[in-house]
Amino acid sequence: MKFEDYSIAFEIKRNLSKMGFKRPTDIQFKSIPSILKGEDVLAIAQTGTGKTAAFAIPVVSMIHERKQHSRADGIKCVVMVPTRELALQITEVFTQIARHTRVKPLCVFGGVDQEPQIDQLDSGVDILVATPGRLFDLTSQGHINLSRVETLILDEADQMLALGFYKDIDDLIKKLPRKRQTLFFSATIDDKIKKLAYSIVSKPIRIEISPKDRVSKNIAHSVAYIAMDDKRFFLERIIAQNPEDKILVFVRTKVRAERVASALTRMGIANQTIHGDKEQTDRLQVLQDFKRGKNKVLITTDVSARGIDIPNVEFVINYDLPEEAEKYVHRVGRTGRGVHKGRAISFCSPEEKELLDAIEAFLESPVDVIDIGKGDYQQTIDLTNDTATFDLKSLLEEVEEFESKKKKKKK
Repeated sequence: MKFEDYSIAFEIKRNLSKMGFKRPTDIQFKSIPSILKGEDVLAIAQTGTGKTAAFAIPVVSMIHERKQHSRADGIKCVVMVPTRELALQITEVFTQIARHTRVKPLCVFGGVDQEPQIDQLDSGVDILVATPGRLFDLTSQGHINLSRVETLILDEADQMLALGFYKDIDDLIKKLPRKRQTLFFSATIDDKIKKLAYSIVSKPIRIEISPKDRVSKNIAHSVAYIAMDDKRFFLERIIAQNPEDKILVFVRTKVRAERVASALTRMGIANQTIHGDKEQTDRLQVLQDFKRGKNKVLITTDVSARGIDIPNVEFVINYDLPEEAEKYVHRVGRTGRGVHKGRAISFCSPEEKELLDAIEAFLESPVDVIDIGKGDYQQTIDLTNDTATFDLKSLLEEVEEFESKKKKKKK
């Protein structure tokens, strides 16, 4: 089946064609007809399966069609998401799908001035994509009216629960009309997710896309055994061998992110970082630079591991293995998205072997090992452009310098 065969607005079909969408993914194929019928949907699907378009396409089409026959204003759809970056990404998809239609999406989130968001709300909005904090702030101030909402979408619901947003979701439900369509999307399902889902949906159509492999077949993922202090040399080598590729590097902490960035800078490699201590405007600019290819190397903590769709990331490097096995899947899922191929390489030091064991147990299969000969290993270190040496004192100085910069920025 092709998108042109669906009963959706002509303008949307044209937009999808320009976006390169020809045939629906499994989650889209199973979700779109039910959503167009007005049914509640409980969907469980991995990241990278096309979940956003699965609900954006039918919702935009329904609102567009209704606005042809009614002048009723007000927010018709609320999409609640756990993070600012994900909110912006989803809004971008809605905006692309809604071009040349009567549908106007808006994204609101915290960490930035609320006045521009209030001005846009006042000018009229059909679809509101929001993080919980800013949504409730603007609602309590009287800037958001939820009385005409016809569709509620909870995306990445499992992550929202993990971040402690259960009460926020419950509070939102109380403010919405009882008669509404509810779409519930989550990457995983457990008892807590089921309890929440079935408390807010009515006779839902349950859709579960659960491929045999937790990691997409489009992703070639492997691990290399590398000493902790030698990781920067092998990262330098991968970047040097793939100068035109987008490379997303995951580290465990904010300090590690800045430390790796400093090492690459000494090596003459341009890079940027993104983590929780960055101002929101800085984080957004860094993401835009990386998406557009202005910057080819992005070093990040797990703030970017879940749900963020960055086009054409050729490599994901797990510089540090994640402490939670499930995060491995979300990290490597930043590459090999849609029909594209990708590669993920993890650096495992001796002290991280237990983390690797946990990841392989979660995947229910071993991760392919990259065999690095002694000569090749030593040559990688010998050919580095980084002549700095590290000891405990220098590491503590770096941490102190990073924390000092952070305090000055807050003043």
